[in-house]
Amino acid sequence: MTIQDIKEILQATILWADEKMLGCEVHTACGSDMMSDVLAFVKDQAVLLTGLVNPQVIRTAEMMDIVCIVFVRGKNPDPAMIDLARERGIALLSCDYRMFTACGLLYENGLRGGCESR
Repeated sequence: MTIQDIKEILQATILWADEKMLGCEVHTACGSDMMSDVLAFVKDQAVLLTGLVNPQVIRTAEMMDIVCIVFVRGKNPDPAMIDLARERGIALLSCDYRMFTACGLLYENGLRGGCESR
């Protein structure tokens, strides 16, 4: 799945991403407002869905090699956060869905979590 696919599935607004990033393949996703949980997540070209809007989200995403952050519930970062994401090369999207629904839509369309046992 690409970041462009995620944008379309979630009917999201692009807050920052260049054309090249929209074609970036992602294989896993993580939904959390607790950055400590995100730090426990397996690195793998992931998407982070969160309602938390502070610079720590960008810094956590950078440490975990997350390539895209989707802010749920219509949340929007301030310009300083957008600039930080641009500097770090992390795409930012915003959607109106609640986290549970957004994660469910992505799962339904084939995006999975990092460590699943079946």
